[in-house]
Amino acid sequence: MTEYPIFILMALMILGFGVFSNLSAKSVISAPMVFVAVGLVVSFTNLELLEEGPKAGYVKVLAELTLMLVLFIDASTINLKRLIVDRALPSRLLGIGLPITMALGALIAAPLFPDQPIWVLLLMAFILSPTDAALGQAVVTGEQVPQRIRQTINVESGLNDGIALPPILVCLAVLSGEAGEGLDTTYWLGFVARQFVFGPLIGGLVGWGCGRLVEIASQKGWMNHIYQMLASLAIAILAYSLAELLQGNGFIAAYFAGLMLGVKTETIKERIQEFGEAQSQIMVLLIFLLFGMLLVPLSYPHWDWQAFLYAILSLTVIRMVPVALSLMGSGLDQKTIWFIGWFGPRGIASVLYLLMAVLMLGAGGYERVISVITLTVMMSIFLHGLTAVPLSGIFTNTKEA
Repeated sequence: MTEYPIFILMALMILGFGVFSNLSAKSVISAPMVFVAVGLVVSFTNLELLEEGPKAGYVKVLAELTLMLVLFIDASTINLKRLIVDRALPSRLLGIGLPITMALGALIAAPLFPDQPIWVLLLMAFILSPTDAALGQAVVTGEQVPQRIRQTINVESGLNDGIALPPILVCLAVLSGEAGEGLDTTYWLGFVARQFVFGPLIGGLVGWGCGRLVEIASQKGWMNHIYQMLASLAIAILAYSLAELLQGNGFIAAYFAGLMLGVKTETIKERIQEFGEAQSQIMVLLIFLLFGMLLVPLSYPHWDWQAFLYAILSLTVIRMVPVALSLMGSGLDQKTIWFIGWFGPRGIASVLYLLMAVLMLGAGGYERVISVITLTVMMSIFLHGLTAVPLSGIFTNTKEA
């Protein structure tokens, strides 16, 4: 079978990197860097599975399942009560910094890519707005960085992918023609209701109801710990599928299912989250492998000075200036503010949203925006991976706030 070589490669990559995972956490080499690099090497082979590119059927299944799980797990790990108490910094980054980042991304893109429609530029800016704390793992796990700063970066990363999803869906609806001729108001009202009301409502009910069921069954001794762990996958898929069946948005439903997960017992919740994180991590690494195998080869012929300039600006000015503006008056020193600004890597959420766009719109006519997003993410994977450990050292002599 033609699938065997890629299956063998994926298995060897996960097992091989896993052997050295603890050593990697203390070095400048991250898992996404390794998987993307290997994917690039594989892209030069003649594997049949690469012939269809990002439109291949297995890419759609893997991308949708990964995005569903990532959104569910990200939301389920948010401690709403603690977030309310420690909301100051994350609220600034998400409520002020994120919208400015989106707007600035589109404004800077307009003169650089004057041939692109405004909705395409907005889509690019929105896709590149979520951050991925995992690309700078040392920043969110290392003891050198103050706990408050680690938590802020982690919470921002966990929430902004879900917040960025609705505007991305609006852009995709317009570009795909789903919004109807002339952007009819009646259609838009129905579209918004189906996508952004049904999705959260169905997802919230599924997450709360299934969570309560798991907790009650576990407390009564009916449900063992293996099936408690398996519940993460089941709840995410159920929320997604029911929402799609009822014409809501499945990804938004999966996010709200995690956010409203009706499990209060910490040990049960930890089992659900740990299994979900392990499963999503496997799929995330496979997505990074496919990113190197499929998206980079598709994109590099279109990399010119405008693409490189925008990618650099996306990781610096477009990210760091809004962060600095949002954190003015927060009591943080300049060093810490610029540190938070720099560690806003573009990673798995941007890749998954890009794949979702390619699957919905196709690549034809969108090569420019695909190439810019791919270049930005690839630069982020390596630049943030290489700088996470060294730059975390700036806090060595800093006392915890």
